[in-house]
Amino acid sequence: MRSSAQDMKTMPREELAQLAIRKYEGTIRLVASAQDLERAIHVIRGEQVVGLDTETKPTFQKGQFHLPCLVQIATASVVYLFQLNRMEFAGTLVEVLENPALIKAGIGLVDDFLNLKKVFPFEPQNIIDLSIVAQQQGIKRSGVRNLAGQLLGFRVTKGSSTSNWASPRLTPKQVAYAATDAWVCRELFLRFQQIGFLDLEGRPLSRRTDERKGDTE
Repeated sequence: MRSSAQDMKTMPREELAQLAIRKYEGTIRLVASAQDLERAIHVIRGEQVVGLDTETKPTFQKGQFHLPCLVQIATASVVYLFQLNRMEFAGTLVEVLENPALIKAGIGLVDDFLNLKKVFPFEPQNIIDLSIVAQQQGIKRSGVRNLAGQLLGFRVTKGSSTSNWASPRLTPKQVAYAATDAWVCRELFLRFQQIGFLDLEGRPLSRRTDERKGDTE
């Protein structure tokens, strides 16, 4: 079914705040060994689309900068967490990011990739930035939490967003938060296909020409 921004009014913040909070309840794998890595890449290679996100230690002072320290990849059955300070993941992650047959769906990936390239070089292929697609369809508030509320009908908590992602031992709340963000990206990709924002190959579809400007306000 083809939808458009005129079919979905922007959800007021008050209404968004009333939605039930959901988190990823499936299998989460913290990749911590060569065997874990081999299993993870085997599963990822068999996917058509994955959700992708990164986490970086927050900065609290002007001029501070930290490199990404966690990469999350959500498949249909499991979310993998790669702690970049734990072991060498560059080869595996480059393979994933540069695989033209694998769709990588995320939000705000331009900034994510800009910083991730400072950890290891890569040339991403077959990337879908869902926030850009949403904006092209007339949805102005295109962050992950607004899109989840408007298109998936649930709220995603920000509770652990400013925690220490560089810690060698992530807390259960951090693990759940990180996995949820990547999972939501994959779910949004599938929803975008369902409502006609993306075609079956994951390519963005043009915005409907019968929309009125006022409908997207």
